[in-house]
Amino acid sequence: MSGPLEGQRVAFLVAAEGVEQVELTEPWRVLAEGGAHPVLVSTGVDQIQAFNHLDRADKFNVDRQVKDVSEDDFDALVLPGGVANPDQLRTDERAVALVREFFDAGKPVAVICHGPWTLVEAGVVAGRRITSWPSLRTDIINAGGHWVDDELVRCDCGPSILLSSRKPDDLPAFCEAIVGEFAERGAAL
Repeated sequence: MSGPLEGQRVAFLVAAEGVEQVELTEPWRVLAEGGAHPVLVSTGVDQIQAFNHLDRADKFNVDRQVKDVSEDDFDALVLPGGVANPDQLRTDERAVALVREFFDAGKPVAVICHGPWTLVEAGVVAGRRITSWPSLRTDIINAGGHWVDDELVRCDCGPSILLSSRKPDDLPAFCEAIVGEFAERGAAL
């Protein structure tokens, strides 16, 4: 499918279990419809278990293992939420390093809900405006970030663009922003 994101490879970094399904599938869908090639990257499993809040939802096949990729393989990164997903990711040294690589390379990163826990662990929150699920507010502030309660926050500080949203209800704005930002980034290459 062609579109404004034609040829872009977008990593969706998730743990083995606990990703909020709609925070994975909706951004994935709009990016694919825009012509991007989404890639499911995970932490050492062949299939992940998604959730609808606390209830098991669908399983998804993993495209690449985090140990086998680098930011060089992708144009952008999406970090979906779910409580358990980022809690597991932030304990995986390679996943945390991959997140840091995207920021160091100045590539766009989009994160939603509890996803910023991984950013906190990667040490990339300091000095950035960001939103999240409200329970992460203190963690973000303690990591030096400026937490705001908005549907969508675009932070253009440092070499990387960071897009963040709070929850599944924010997905329409989040999805529109990532398509626009990733398309703009691709046009600049």
